[in-house]
Amino acid sequence: MSLRLILMRHAKSDWAEAALPDHDRPLNDRGRRNADAMGAWLSLKGIRPAHALLSTARRVTETWDGLSAHLGDVEMTRHEDLYLAAPEKILDRVGSEESRDLIVIGHNPGMGALAQYLVATTPDRAEFHRFPTCATLILDIPGDTWTALGPACGRVEHFVIPQDLGR
Repeated sequence: MSLRLILMRHAKSDWAEAALPDHDRPLNDRGRRNADAMGAWLSLKGIRPAHALLSTARRVTETWDGLSAHLGDVEMTRHEDLYLAAPEKILDRVGSEESRDLIVIGHNPGMGALAQYLVATTPDRAEFHRFPTCATLILDIPGDTWTALGPACGRVEHFVIPQDLGR
């Protein structure tokens, strides 16, 4: 038995309104296109998580909106503690879940650090270490409960960035 964990950094946000609080920043046009493209790619690959865990930030919600249009009926919950969360907080949140197939959409540096912590073999790509906007890591985790999460526990199924999709 195994679990599937998808870690995604939100798509590119808009910095046009410098006075806007960080939490309230929307996606820019490129970010909306990238979120839509990533959702289409996930659907094409038959990857449809059962549950989505989202930060409460507007850019994360808008990233989910672009993805979810392609994924069908996925349970989604927003969590304040995932906003700019450290890897340990993300692990705590995932560890409390019952679904065997999760997507977590959040922010760097937490998402990138968690990705590096969980992979058994690091993808041979410089982008993995930067974990750019809309980067998506799909991990196969051996075991049947999220207590199996730990250092180097995950096998990389895919690591994708928008540029891989022609974006």
